[in-house]
Order: sequence, then structure tokens, then C-alpha cells
Amino acid sequence: MTSSVRPALVHLRASDVSVLLEARGDRSPAILHWGDDLGPLSGADAEAIADASVHTVPNNGADEPVRVAILPQLADAWTGHPGISGARADGSFFSPRLTVTGVTVPPGRTDGALHETGAGAAVWTLEDPAAGIRVELTVELLASGLVRERAQLTNTGDDDYVLQGLTLTLPASPDADEILDLAGRWGKERVPQRSAFGVGAHVRENRRGRTGADSAYVLHTGPAGFDFASGEIRAVHTAFSGNHVHRAERLWTGDQVIGGGELLLAGEGRLAPGASYESPWVMGAYGIGLDAVAARFHRHLRSRDHHVSLNRPVTLNVWEAVYFDHDLDRLKDLADRAASLGVERYVLDDGWFGSRRDDHSGLGDWVVSAEIWPDGLAPLADHVTDLGMQFGLWFEPEMVNEDSDVARAHPEWIMAPGPDRLPVRSRHQQVLNLSIPEAYAHVRDQMVAVLESTDISYVKWDHNRDLIESGTRATGAAAVSAQTRAAYRLMDELKERFPGLEIESCSSGGARVDLGVLERTDRVWVSDCIDPLERQQMNRWTAQLIPLELMGSHIASGRSHTTGRLHSLAFRAATALFGHLGIEWDLAQATDEEIIELREWISAYKRLRELLFTGTLVRVDRADTSLQIQGVVADDQSHAVFSLAALSSSALSPRGSLRLRGLDDARRYRVRLLAPSGDPHILEAPAWWPLASRPEGLVLPGSALTLTGLATPNLAPEQAFLLELEAVAS
Repeated sequence: MTSSVRPALVHLRASDVSVLLEARGDRSPAILHWGDDLGPLSGADAEAIADASVHTVPNNGADEPVRVAILPQLADAWTGHPGISGARADGSFFSPRLTVTGVTVPPGRTDGALHETGAGAAVWTLEDPAAGIRVELTVELLASGLVRERAQLTNTGDDDYVLQGLTLTLPASPDADEILDLAGRWGKERVPQRSAFGVGAHVRENRRGRTGADSAYVLHTGPAGFDFASGEIRAVHTAFSGNHVHRAERLWTGDQVIGGGELLLAGEGRLAPGASYESPWVMGAYGIGLDAVAARFHRHLRSRDHHVSLNRPVTLNVWEAVYFDHDLDRLKDLADRAASLGVERYVLDDGWFGSRRDDHSGLGDWVVSAEIWPDGLAPLADHVTDLGMQFGLWFEPEMVNEDSDVARAHPEWIMAPGPDRLPVRSRHQQVLNLSIPEAYAHVRDQMVAVLESTDISYVKWDHNRDLIESGTRATGAAAVSAQTRAAYRLMDELKERFPGLEIESCSSGGARVDLGVLERTDRVWVSDCIDPLERQQMNRWTAQLIPLELMGSHIASGRSHTTGRLHSLAFRAATALFGHLGIEWDLAQATDEEIIELREWISAYKRLRELLFTGTLVRVDRADTSLQIQGVVADDQSHAVFSLAALSSSALSPRGSLRLRGLDDARRYRVRLLAPSGDPHILEAPAWWPLASRPEGLVLPGSALTLTGLATPNLAPEQAFLLELEAVAS
């Protein structure tokens, strides 16, 4: 609805969260409160809150109080990073003075200057006629309690407007003095890091043309030492898969914000008269403890109309079994072995197309190789589907080898900083410019032909290099922003053309994991490293943003492909269970005992997947970090499963207790050891261990499990076990 009387104050409420926004006197909207629900407000109450929120005027500061808008402006005496960086082509009007000219609010209750409603979006129209720009600013509170912001800037002038950056902000936690975000690299994604929140800017720029294994991922602010269960946290995530930025900034005035946006390269924001630029969504999450923040992201993703089924199919990917050696008989044998275990999806990886016998050639020629597959993919795909499994296929649609038919025919389609030079190769490949309509159509049409040729229900969509010097070769103009949006369009178009098609976002493992790509994909590949010791950390922190059902989590062979470590099947499987379970292993090399054990783990996953993919994730903080504990508790608290993994040897003998959060203190729970393969390698067992190993289990009050806990067993390093808890009648 468009309010006939423009509200100066808008109050959005959902899931125990309030967002109170103020735009009095036609000023650009600012957030007065984002946090715990304020309850219903009268117009007078909201006005009083707004008056009470006006800052003092500091000595030697501006003569008016600093006002921190969602798009902060120099015009409001904000001397931090501006919301809009840009100017006319001649450099004039570098400092916009935006004012409100209209607002659209969802249905609700109006009381004086206040409009109050539940979950929904308020959209303000802001203009600076002198600067020749108009902005539509959207602030939406989702049913999950997440808040998200987006802005569309239009050039209303008569000449070009050069936008250099558009950063949206949210208030940081008022008492925040610590920042937690993520870092990492290939094979070691999602490494948490903490830093002091002092005066100045903490800026995480990503210029890799994809989200990045080293991305900030989610940037959190809170009191020093905040953890999974405690601390008032406000966090931000930029939902975009190209160049992007996350920021936390504190001024000398004490004002502090978090925010983010797309990172535009030179020239990417040049807008002709009448042209517009729309920012990605910037998502904000509020909660007490990191688990509460994660739960808001999980509830949002699970509420989407296109969210995945709870019956996430057990998936076999053949990469680490065969690599580029595609032999039909061997691949069919793998399919037979997989089906006998209860595998539900079979994925053929890299190497099926063009001249692709290694990673030096053929990329970009999405035509089934007649040399390797003389009868096409149908003999394998039909065999797989006849066994009752889905058939999936690997693509890397945005990439190209210089040694390929498409590169030889259209060298101008390779992204480059100019016509006479190419970027340095990475994995022997370059980037195909999908922002060129003909290149886009070429890739789309070749993919469509393959997808129509046989029954393919799943695409593993890879993206194996950074976008370095990625411009339109003919002009030398930067084109990373256009390339990212073209990749989104291609995913969207394929999804529309092939209803039910699932797409996995893979990018050298976990280098494209964000809520932008997850608007059109159905899972992510967490990492190319499937070593369970490394995955304990990577899965734990990837789940800070996305729920387990969207995380590809596979059981690999005993010796890790990436680290060379040897691990028991029990440790590999117990780790992989907390995600979308799969296998990446040459099953022909598995022993009979391993096959029996693997079948039991798959059966356990199928029995537990509804709990894992609907319940609340709980990660337990412990002073002794050698033992890592996490679990999933059903929403009604009737059922739970916890993983306890020894990551290393402790300097101390086992001490303290295993306290399991998230249970109902007033109920009693039957605790059983869930061990499809028998006991893990345990050095010293506490008295409760043999009781939990029996079918009748160990029965304890929820309060005891939460507050007193279980005596800690002494596990050998790199071992894990699972506990299943079920509420019993009093």
C-alpha cells in the first residue's frame, strides 16, 4: 500500500525482532532500533523513542547531531564511508543530499506519524534532483526475523552518472567490541577469525570475481568473547556471488555500523541517462549467541517455496573414483555397487565432453565426446535410472580452455583487459564472457541440448578460477558485475526450462557459497577437501549461514585425496552425516566389511534426515577445544542427535562433562549410542558408556543432560561417536 499520509516512523515486527525506522522531516531513512521486539507501540511512544535517540553534539564536531542513515551521507555530517560513492561524469555532485519523496508500506496499523506492521517490506523513494539521482530503498523484515536491505539507483540527469559504490548499513551491536568473520583458502574453507572492534573500518573486500574461499561470509559484532550460546550479536551477509564487500566501522563519535554491497570495478557503475543499478540484498541477523544468528538464516532458507525436499538423496560422485578415466563398464559397475548400498543419485564428473581428457583442453565445448561416449551418455544414464537412481552431470559453464573449439572460433569471447592480452591462466583455463549475448546463447544452447538428450535431473555447476582482469576483450571494459548477473540468468533460465532440475554450486570446492547463488541452486559443495578432520571445522562454520540439507558432505576413501591422512570409516561417516550425505570413493576398492558398515551408515542417515533437515542446530562451546560437540534438536524437543568428535589429543585427561544444549529440561530422554559400525576407538570409557550401548539406553532428565551432563569419555584422536536422544513418557 502507498500511505496517503507519509509515515515518518515505520515499525516492522516478526519472530521476536523489531525494526523501527525513522524518516522524519523527509530525511533519508535511518534505523532507530534493530533487535529484541519492542512490542506494539503508539505513535507517541515511537516519537518519544525517536527523540530519545538523537545524538549529542560532540565538541569540535558538526553543529547538528550526526545522523546515521541506511545510506549514510556526508550531508548528515557522517564522516565514515558513504552509502553512495559517485558523481556526475564531470565530477560534480559527489555528495548527494537525498530526501524522501514517497513511501510504500505493507498493510498495518497507523497511529499519527507511526505505521506498524508485521513481517514485510517498506520502500522509500529518495531523490536529489540537483544531483540527478533517484533511489528506491527497500527494507524488509522477513518472517524468520532476518532483515534485508536493497537499493536501486537511477540516473535522472541528462548525462552519465558514475557510481563507484553503493553500501547499505545496519546498526552494529551497541556494546560490541569484537568482530568475528571467516577466512580460508582452497581445501580449508570457513576458518573463523576474531579481531577487536576499534575506531576505524574493518573492511573485507573480495576482488576474485566469485564469493571466495576466503570470504568474510558472515560478519558478526558483539561483546568480547561472544560464542555459540551467549552474547548479543548483530551480523551481516552480502548476498552476492561476484566482487563484494563487508564492512564494520566505528567513528570517533561512537557511531558504529555494519554493512556491505557489491564491489564495483572502474566503469562498471557508469549509468547513462535513465539507466539504473540495483544492489544485491544485504542481510542482517540478530540473536543471542551464534546459534541464534544461524537459526534465523536457516529458518529463512527453509521457508522458501523452492526449498529442497527433506528426502535429500544419498549421492555418489565418481570424481575421486575415476577422475578423467571414463570407462563405461567401470562406471556401470560403480552404479551397481552404489545402488546396492542404497545410493539414490549418481553424478558423472568432469571429462565427458569435447577433447577433455585432462584439464588442459576442451572446456567450453559442451558436446558429448564421440571418442569416449560413441553412443552418447544414454547407456550410462539409462543404466543408472533403471537402478532407481537419479543421474547427474558436471558442467563448468562460465569457463573455457584456450585449447577448445569455442575459443578458437571466438577468441573475443574470452574475458580479458583488452584485445591484445589475456589474463594469467588458472587451472589452465580462462573465463568465457557470458555478458556477450552470443556467448551466453552458445553455452545455454549446448547445455540445453545435453540436458534434453537423456534423463539428467542434477547439475554439478563448477567454477574453478578467479576472475582476474576479467573484462570485455573487444573494449577492455571491466565486466565482472555483468558476468555474475549473466551466470544468475543462465541458472534461472535452465531452472525454468527444466522444472525439477537441481543445481549444486561448486567453485573449486566452497568458493561460491552465498545467499545470492542459493536463490537459484539447491546445495553447495563445502570444500574439495573431504578429509573428515578438516570437514569437522568447515561444516561447523559453513552452517553459520546455511542449513545442513544444503551442504554437500561426502564419505571419501580411507586415505584423503587432499591431505593424505588415513581415517576410519566411522569417523568419515559420523562427520559426513551432518550434511547432505554422499560418497566420493571407488567402491570397487572397499572391503566387504566396509561395504556392510557403509550400508548401515546410509540406513542411519535415511532414518535421521528429516530430523537433521528440520531441527535446530546446536554447537556446544567448550574450554577444551580438542573435543567438538554439535547436534540437531527437533523443534518440539522430542528427538535429537549429537556428534562428539575428538579433533586432537588433549593436554589433560578427560574432565568436565558433555552438556547437551537445546533439550527440554522438564522431559526425560533415553540416550543411546548410535554406532552403525560399533564402538569408536575409545581409550577410557565412563560408567554411562555401556548403559548407552544397550537397546534400552540410559534415561536422564533433560535438566541433567543440559546442566550436569555426561562424564567425558577419553576418545582416541580423530574419532567420533553419535548419541541419539528420544523423549520418553514420565
